[in-house]
Amino acid sequence: MDADQPSADQPNSNKPEPGRATRALDESLATATPEEPSAVPSFFSRYMFVRAVEQVIFVTAVIGAVALGLGITDYIGEHRYVAAYLLAYVGFRFADLLVGEDPDQRKPIGSGVTEQVLSELPVLILFAAAPFERTYLYGGEAAAWLGALGLLLELAGLWLALGSRIQLHFFSSDQSGRERMMLVKTGFYKYVRHPAYAGVLLVLLAWPLVYGAWIVALATLIIGAIVAHRQIVADEKMLLARFGEEFEEYRRTTDALIPSIW
Repeated sequence: MDADQPSADQPNSNKPEPGRATRALDESLATATPEEPSAVPSFFSRYMFVRAVEQVIFVTAVIGAVALGLGITDYIGEHRYVAAYLLAYVGFRFADLLVGEDPDQRKPIGSGVTEQVLSELPVLILFAAAPFERTYLYGGEAAAWLGALGLLLELAGLWLALGSRIQLHFFSSDQSGRERMMLVKTGFYKYVRHPAYAGVLLVLLAWPLVYGAWIVALATLIIGAIVAHRQIVADEKMLLARFGEEFEEYRRTTDALIPSIW
């Protein structure tokens, strides 16, 4: 047999094999992963959800701008307890950025923005509901002693929340600032296991008291207690798994949120 002639098991590479392109196309189609039908609706629903949250924030900012134009600064100037509360609360939010979270465990900027915004919506509703109740249900101004009591409770709550978090980071971090395995049981934590939650609850409860909005105050107390209870249960499961019998003994000898009550 001549070398120039192709053998039966050595096909001529110069001639295209019949049906090769068709089979390649069929194989590529067979191995391609089909797009899930639910992916398109889920994408659009999440997209629309994020955009809706953005619109809520924008509309809130527009309403705030209109309020400034109508003279909200004059209102705050005439209500010194409201102004003092808001000033202290703004300072608390910025201070909480420094002491409220471990720097090594902070999420990247932009991650979970929607979840963070949604978690703040109840607080925004609270800040709107208290003056709404006072304006449309009672009318007139709340008693001055209520404003003073609300401001006092807020300052106590800020001291408790920020102080306990600073203490927690001081005792549970080494010289390099990294977290270490240590159960803090002194200072604020000698009396209650979750003083930061107690402080935040006091801060939020103080706002409706400044306005004398009793319905909002009661709702804040009930909803805040439910949310705090759920968070405490989740945190203590983690602490029990981490510290074992040491935490169990600490839990038996202390209260969760309010000394001698809860």
